[in-house]
Amino acid sequence: MKVVQQELSVRTQTRNQMIDVTSRIEQVVADSGVKDGDVIVFCPHTTAAVTINENADPSVVHDVLMVLSELIQPDRPNYRHGEGNSDAHCKSSLVGCTVQVLIRSGHLWLGTWQGIYFCEFDGPRSRRLFVQVRGAS
Repeated sequence: MKVVQQELSVRTQTRNQMIDVTSRIEQVVADSGVKDGDVIVFCPHTTAAVTINENADPSVVHDVLMVLSELIQPDRPNYRHGEGNSDAHCKSSLVGCTVQVLIRSGHLWLGTWQGIYFCEFDGPRSRRLFVQVRGAS
């Protein structure tokens, strides 16, 4: 089994943002030479996340961020964490720090409307994603 690891940089522009990184992950897979296997995308930040969702209609990203902000408000008076980003920590835990996608014939095996998103909840910042591709060449 072949294993390839790569680190990607992501620069966010706003406090809450979802960035479609599908094409970047697809490029890592292509460069790896793996034809059949899987790819794991891991977010090593406690105030950011990674998820899979629709990437055809940009209003989906708006709606996801809106609902998360309604559920987890940044200015609640009872937060105890003193850095002012407790909401970002909670959003990160709800969304999650990793996704795994199958690779088939050298490409991400995603659904028709699916894309991989880096989710920023405490930006703007410079962030990282760790990508591991595993499988047969």
